[in-house]
Amino acid sequence: SHIRHAWDPSKSVAQNLAEMGLSEDPNKALPIPKKLVSGVEAESNGQQSGKKIVRKPYVVNEMEYEASLPEKKSNTLSRDLIDYVQYMIQNHGENYKEMARDEKNYYQDTPKQIKRKINVYKNFYPEEYKEFMASLKPEKMDVQ
Repeated sequence: SHIRHAWDPSKSVAQNLAEMGLSEDPNKALPIPKKLVSGVEAESNGQQSGKKIVRKPYVVNEMEYEASLPEKKSNTLSRDLIDYVQYMIQNHGENYKEMARDEKNYYQDTPKQIKRKINVYKNFYPEEYKEFMASLKPEKMDVQ
């Protein structure tokens, strides 16, 4: 969006990017030094292009600022996985071997894989897990 606001439609792509301090060709911006057969870097013959004038440095500064911001971690699980875990806990409690033999175990998860999925659910949604376990206790008491 920063580039879009600073773009001048009357200029070419190369001119617009040069004014913003950006490069159109990464190979020219960061050239790979050519090496001689002996492994020593070849010296450039002093043929460096003159300094380009950056007229819109705020574009690069804003992009660097946005890149430095920490990302939000969005730890979410799919609704299918949540339903699967709740079904297994509801029907089998903590018997992972029974869960592995259940007909709803479509992916043929091993007991350890099921236990890992349940632990992931516990860690991502601790409040929801507590409420779910609390809702199961009265049902089990009524059955006995």
